[in-house]
Amino acid sequence: MESERQIPIWFFIGGLLGFYGLLILGTGVYGLFDPPNVALAYLHADIWWSLLMIALGAFYCIRFHPFRQRR
Repeated sequence: MESERQIPIWFFIGGLLGFYGLLILGTGVYGLFDPPNVALAYLHADIWWSLLMIALGAFYCIRFHPFRQRR
């Protein structure tokens, strides 16, 4: 059983966070050119949250990569 290599669930969660972050970033960049008519739109929360999601997703993908050497 020691020779089996399992893929951690955190690797997939990191991929999903990165993917969703890219989707939200796309809508945020679109919102820069066609601003929505909502309160506090000038803060661009979608861009900030998408960058945070991309960074967190990259961290999880790097940290829990299945072929990374474990110590």
